[in-house]
Amino acid sequence: MKRIEAIIKPFRLDEVKIALNEAGLVGLTVTEVKGFGRQKGHTEIYRGAEYVVDFLPKLKLELVVSDAHVTEAVEAIIKAAKTGKIGDGKIFVSHVEEVIRIRTEERGEQAI
Repeated sequence: MKRIEAIIKPFRLDEVKIALNEAGLVGLTVTEVKGFGRQKGHTEIYRGAEYVVDFLPKLKLELVVSDAHVTEAVEAIIKAAKTGKIGDGKIFVSHVEEVIRIRTEERGEQAI
């Protein structure tokens, strides 16, 4: 099993959710986060005063999938989240040793 974490632009969430559903993947956790990468934020003017926005609003998506579904999940996220502009985000894939559904105590892929 693999854990997929994706950092995306907030306005791309609906497209990513639809793409994952179309790929047959269910179960998703979304967290509002702030951060920056190579773009290093930007400068804005508010009421005549200039200030630097270091941390930009992003969404962090987390899902756990079986090894057989990793490629289709990653491709669905890329296809739906990509705008072609700086700040589109990143995807991290890591190994998950065990999953346990608390309610039924199911383990492994049955618990996903």
